[in-house]
Amino acid sequence: MSQRHSNDSLPIRINAIEMQFVFHDILLKLGFEEQRAKICAEVFTQNSLDGVYTHGVNRFPRFIKYIKEGYINSHQVPEMKSSFGCIEQWDGNLAPGITNALTSTERAMEISKSHGMGCVALSNTNHWMRGGTYGRHAAKAGFVFIGWTNTTANMPAWGSSESKLGNNPFVIAVPYHSDAIVFDAAMSQFSYGALESHQLKGEQLPFPGGFDQAGELTTDPATILQSQRLLPIGYWKGAGFSLLLDILATILSNGLSTHEIAKGKTEYGLSQVFIAIDISKLSNQSGIASAVSAIIDDLHQSARQDESKQILYPGERVLQVREKNIKEGIPVMRSVWNEITGQN
Repeated sequence: MSQRHSNDSLPIRINAIEMQFVFHDILLKLGFEEQRAKICAEVFTQNSLDGVYTHGVNRFPRFIKYIKEGYINSHQVPEMKSSFGCIEQWDGNLAPGITNALTSTERAMEISKSHGMGCVALSNTNHWMRGGTYGRHAAKAGFVFIGWTNTTANMPAWGSSESKLGNNPFVIAVPYHSDAIVFDAAMSQFSYGALESHQLKGEQLPFPGGFDQAGELTTDPATILQSQRLLPIGYWKGAGFSLLLDILATILSNGLSTHEIAKGKTEYGLSQVFIAIDISKLSNQSGIASAVSAIIDDLHQSARQDESKQILYPGERVLQVREKNIKEGIPVMRSVWNEITGQN
């Protein structure tokens, strides 16, 4: 089921069914309950199928490491702490970030059916992997989704030489035909996962992504990972956006802020927000699909600077990558797959 190469520097191709089976089997052996093991294995595999390897197959070894070290409690489940109107505060109890996020998304959707909008603010949780997973999940069910998470401190305020901000990924998703338009972006020019991926491949970044120890912009991922000084998107604008996302996640969830998370040895105990809007309740709901289609049609008609490059809406490239990976298998660095399967 896998295509093998003799050169360890080249990726191998792993069939999605095989990958999901391996993930599922490992999680069961670690004591995961069957359904939770299935959900986590599916999400890691789907992220990999969609080309988000940094929060799929490449992230799986760290996920296992955090379980073994006790940062992720596979036996816990999230619980509601308080409710007021369309807002609920939940405690994630350090359960797996994936299942916590899916539970929170589903609950926000349920609340929005009664109130038009639902908000679940989640404290004490773990990395949700790809935030777009939950945006696409809600949007494919007919809801608009807005969500974000804070992180440990890994990005400086504009003009500072010290990382005090998180790169705090932010997600917006809207229903579109049978799938969704999904904007999923960290507040840094490149996510930590993207830096690690480029480093693993021995590649430079296509644009400056952070600062070196001397405060100079660099395209070297290893240097940025060492300095832990990511470049905010839009410079001061991204830094300000990050700060407000952290403040809102903290006060809405009554959870930890970025500067408190940064006191720990690793990134856990995060605060997240999940908002769902039931657009079927809107007076113009019958015309929403055609309005969105018209906007995307207009976007696709944009004049191209390079005729070989398509103008795509957020998340559209994922569909193309997914189709290729289904046919050819998911590309994985041999060293990563060996680590996962226990090969030497």
